[in-house]
Amino acid sequence: MKEALNSYIETDAKLEGAIIGISIRSAVSGDVLYEYNHDIRLRPASNMKLLTAAAALNVLGEDYTFSTQLQTDGVLRKDMLEGNLFLVGKGDPTLLKEDFKAFAEEIKKKGIHKITGDIIGDDMWYDHVRLSRDLVWSDEQYYYGAEVSALTASPNKDYDTGSVLIEVIPTVIGEPPIFTISPNTDYVTVQNKAITVKEALDDDLIVEREHGSNRITISGEIAHTSEAVKRWMSVWGASEYAMRLFSNALTKQGISWDGEVKIGESPRNATVLSSKDSVPLSEILIPFMKLSNNGIAEMLIKEMGRRIHKEGSWEKGIPVLEKEMKQLGIAVKHLLIKDGSGISHSNLIPANEISQLLYEVQKKEWFPVFLHALPVAGHADRMIGGTLQERMKLFSVQAKTGTIEGVSTLSGYLDIPNGERLIFSILVNNLLGEEVGKVIEDEIVERIVAEGK
Repeated sequence: MKEALNSYIETDAKLEGAIIGISIRSAVSGDVLYEYNHDIRLRPASNMKLLTAAAALNVLGEDYTFSTQLQTDGVLRKDMLEGNLFLVGKGDPTLLKEDFKAFAEEIKKKGIHKITGDIIGDDMWYDHVRLSRDLVWSDEQYYYGAEVSALTASPNKDYDTGSVLIEVIPTVIGEPPIFTISPNTDYVTVQNKAITVKEALDDDLIVEREHGSNRITISGEIAHTSEAVKRWMSVWGASEYAMRLFSNALTKQGISWDGEVKIGESPRNATVLSSKDSVPLSEILIPFMKLSNNGIAEMLIKEMGRRIHKEGSWEKGIPVLEKEMKQLGIAVKHLLIKDGSGISHSNLIPANEISQLLYEVQKKEWFPVFLHALPVAGHADRMIGGTLQERMKLFSVQAKTGTIEGVSTLSGYLDIPNGERLIFSILVNNLLGEEVGKVIEDEIVERIVAEGK
């Protein structure tokens, strides 16, 4: 194996000017079978989520759920709630438009048709630092750079928190395409400057949100034969977005109020009118790991901070993750961790520490949940194959992908023909294009398998 991999690394033109770190271990013994730049700290991209998932399973547990509550500081008299109505978010990343409808229906079932006070969203479960300090400013407009809030909403069961789905559909040549917004909300406004043309590339259609606002512009060209183009865009003000969905749901149920819709804090003596729990963490880990969901990653960091240190913040959550890594035998002193998703270019982890983590987690009771959440190479089902749906179809691989600008990573488990299971971590940095990194990773896996025949 050593000769084959060294030859590839030293001669393949795709790696010219790049840095690669590799660590391969026996899944049974943990013995290192191959290493190359194994102790060099490199940017892990979304391989960071392996650490976040392991820490969350240890700290929160696979059955952990997130709750959202309806509370009031008032009293019910006939069909009127005399006081304020609070929607209290406690970090549920799975809230959808239909959940806000269900909350509104709960109010109506209680016979309430009018509220004399305000409709208040309580997002105090986490701090109000919405964006990680290392987030590239241009990523903020997209779903993978969305705000992190304890009260948020997603467009579908991918659970891309704090975002909307814009779907652009071509019409006839020379005419603007049509578009839809999911969930259907007036919280964002869309200006459509695009045109339907005879031929166009995917990159010719541009969807952008103006920083600091919820004005989205569609521009460029879309081919008349194109399928619908989908773009997930983050919103500005994730908590306010959730409250817009809730207040609109109340209106549709015929419920009115005298006050404002705003963000605030529920009093300690408030009465709980209704409560909804999320699906357990074991299920949330599926879209988190399979689809590499950044929003869930950062919410898990804040939730661990809240659980252990009574503060839902990056400042309190990251030390919890580091402590868990240390207990798993990871040399934390060799790491630099700035977030839970890996979107930061400041995160630095050696390949050897990632492979060590993947060895150690096998000893945990929750390991089957962890393994089940990893993408399965070549599997057609999106919620099984995830980001490896179209890759390494001939090989038995369960692994986490990672991609940020100039970085491509892949770490996980590989079954080779002789019946042995290997643990591997491949971190490729300083690339001029991330997609070539995927080719490099696949070719390395191919060589590992060939050596195991």
